[in-house]
Amino acid sequence: MKRSLYVALLFLIGLGWIVIPTSNICAQSYSNHTIQLITPGAPGLLQDITCRQFAEEIGKIIGGQVIVVNKTGASMTLAADAVVRSKKDGYTFLYASATPLVYAPVTNPKIVPYDPLKDLDPLGGELVWPLTVTVQEGSPWKTFNELIDYAKKNPEKLRMGSIGLGSTDNFNLTIIQSLTGTQFTHVPMSTAPALSLLGGHIELVMSPITEVNSYVQAGKLRLLLLTSKLPRYPNVPTLTELGYKQELITGWLSFFAPTGIPEDVKKVWVAAIEKAFKDPELRAKIERVDFSPVYKSPAEFKKMLEAEYKRANELADKIGLRK
Repeated sequence: MKRSLYVALLFLIGLGWIVIPTSNICAQSYSNHTIQLITPGAPGLLQDITCRQFAEEIGKIIGGQVIVVNKTGASMTLAADAVVRSKKDGYTFLYASATPLVYAPVTNPKIVPYDPLKDLDPLGGELVWPLTVTVQEGSPWKTFNELIDYAKKNPEKLRMGSIGLGSTDNFNLTIIQSLTGTQFTHVPMSTAPALSLLGGHIELVMSPITEVNSYVQAGKLRLLLLTSKLPRYPNVPTLTELGYKQELITGWLSFFAPTGIPEDVKKVWVAAIEKAFKDPELRAKIERVDFSPVYKSPAEFKKMLEAEYKRANELADKIGLRK
């Protein structure tokens, strides 16, 4: 009896009257393999922490294991390059900011071995956060204008730390110098420049609010400027509030795949990222550290990325930032 049912089933499949849901089989086979999510964020920093939060949630959604791999260095371009060079099998993805995808390629394209607009596909989702100009609490500068007045009278005396050459932070520093007529000494660091500020090795830092917020709350550091308003700090101004005609760049993080991965795998990730971004519990965790989760579809994010890349190129030419 069982044999005749089996033969009949094969006959009906052959006629096309019964269709096996192959997408489910593919999904099960796909999720049985370990998936890498590469990030240029150093272990323990908030970029790494949010990456791990998303990796855990996405793993639950797709029913697989997503492993976070930290690959720091070279203004965050090592991580992006590793993803671009990976096999196009759908098991390696990127979680990164604008630094390796916009500002490093714009400021020094000869050392960036990939084209961010051609070699990587946005998968949707965006975490947004303000960048800051921060000094020690005991410094003599109570406001951004006081800092600028001192910098004008003392060219290159003030050392400003950032995560590296070609980073979003470095780009903002150059904008500040162009708008204010100042000249700081840029001190590039691979990770956590706020720690060098605490140690007195530099006088100020350009960094994400997420990296300095706990020290500000503890009364060890002082915010002088934000790239966008933050309800937690209503009295900290932006550049345009101080009368300048141009605003600084605000940071973001998002997900990318190397171009050429299987379309069915890409669809799995796009759907999982959208679901993760709309999860109330995960959103609450992210918002507690001053990230704003804003869901964008892959098409919306690609359009935004292309516009930012074009704007960064125009600005780099205007302020003479090319190497």
